[in-house]
Amino acid sequence: MSMDDLIAAARVSKAWPFEEARKLLKRYPDGKPGGEPVLFETGYGPSGLPHIGTFQEVLRTTLVRRAYEAMIGARPEDGRTRLVAFSDDMDGLRKVPDNIENKAVLAENLGKPLTRIPDPFGTHENFAHHNNARLCTFLDQFGFSYEFVSASDRYNSGAFDDALRQVLRKNQAILDIMLPTLREERRKTYSPVLPVSPTSGRVLQVPVEVVDAEAGIIRFTDEDGAMVEQSALGGMSKLQWKVDWAMRWYALGVDYEMCGKDLTDSVTQSGRIVQVLGGRKPEGLIYELFLDEKGEKISKSKGNGLTIEEWLTYGSEESLGFYIFPNPKSAKQLHVGVIPRAVDDYWQFRATLPTQELDKQLGNPAWHLLRANGGFAAEKAPGAGDSLPVTYGLLLNLASVLGTEASEASLREYLESYIGAGKITPEVEVLIGTAVAYTRDYIAPTLSKRAPAGNEAAALKALDAFLATAATDTSAEDLQTEVYEIGKREEFGFESLRDWFKALYQTLLGSDQGPRMGSFIALYGVENTRRLIAEALAKT
Repeated sequence: MSMDDLIAAARVSKAWPFEEARKLLKRYPDGKPGGEPVLFETGYGPSGLPHIGTFQEVLRTTLVRRAYEAMIGARPEDGRTRLVAFSDDMDGLRKVPDNIENKAVLAENLGKPLTRIPDPFGTHENFAHHNNARLCTFLDQFGFSYEFVSASDRYNSGAFDDALRQVLRKNQAILDIMLPTLREERRKTYSPVLPVSPTSGRVLQVPVEVVDAEAGIIRFTDEDGAMVEQSALGGMSKLQWKVDWAMRWYALGVDYEMCGKDLTDSVTQSGRIVQVLGGRKPEGLIYELFLDEKGEKISKSKGNGLTIEEWLTYGSEESLGFYIFPNPKSAKQLHVGVIPRAVDDYWQFRATLPTQELDKQLGNPAWHLLRANGGFAAEKAPGAGDSLPVTYGLLLNLASVLGTEASEASLREYLESYIGAGKITPEVEVLIGTAVAYTRDYIAPTLSKRAPAGNEAAALKALDAFLATAATDTSAEDLQTEVYEIGKREEFGFESLRDWFKALYQTLLGSDQGPRMGSFIALYGVENTRRLIAEALAKT
């Protein structure tokens, strides 16, 4: 695949990252003026611990970034794009998150900028820095290329001062945009600029008079009733959310930023404000939100969504990216139950990648995920030959059958017996550990093997008779064929093969679903499987 082939195919691909990237081609047909890199941004509010909703925005934005690079024939190292991960850590803390210990530290500092509140975990300089570090740790682990930018650093250092002066100059025009969108009571206190109280250090929601826009001087009533005249520059104020977002686009020159559908109105109003400031609204995608297993919106403060650490305890990094990739405009539930299928589906797509034509590759989630961290050359087929020797589902079934004996060592021993010593790849090694953890926490407590019914017992005896004469190295396919043949025999009376397999799963594995039995028998071993059958028949 040549670069020219990639450019041509990318510019007509229907995959959603390319559809998004085409917006930037239309925005800059001849490239960004002055040869500046196209700037992508993601935003993060560090008032609570980072969750997968935060991570997915960085991933999806990166996928669009890489798609745009493919369209213009750029490589990640060319510097023709930038990604800024922006933390709104100058925001005043409005409430104490539910999933934080030592809540008293936060409760005592409500209203203060997040970077001016002690860290309740006691590991960082302040609360925001703790949460920012959690976010960056995972982004670094995944291999994202990004620049972390702190709102507090920009406000406090004066880097935003010129943009703040422009907000003060346009104060009335911004009010004209915002006030009609607010309830009457809110209009009385609304101001584009939120001063920081010189006495309490809290970010105040009070009316503000612009005294001198060029000097950055504002006037307001402090919490103690005193009239205060002070600078809005150098960290002495923070902008109201929608104004802040627009100012950021204006100050940084942001070209692309996506957001959740809960910010649809914010996109509209911030887009109008950035034009008033003299800037341009970025391109972007409004995506659907993740839901928890009850169908409720995931919230940082409630802590009702999966954490990044939880997903990686039970699944791989690639599977997380795979689950996030499809249909960003469709809501999807996010809970531990989706992890096993995400793991196997990812590897299924990755295994087909090398055999696909280029246009099909560009629609394959694995192609985009392998490009996410710039990990391969554009001219090469990514992931060539990559596949798993066994499915993750099969590993989980093996671990569940082993029960209390399940460990990484025992799974590794069975795998090496099946695929050969020394053939366990780093990817499989990761899945061995996650399979043990997932089985221990979510499968083992739910398993319950039932006794086989009369016809099921007869079929199990037939399977046992076959296995008694089968060679220990009988292939998984031959084993599967015989399992099929037994299930189709009229004497056992199964209405469908599905009923036969369900009986195998419920009596031998203790669950309603399971693996290809031929593969399971080959992995677990013929004699071990016969012992399972004997235990089941003993219950009749």
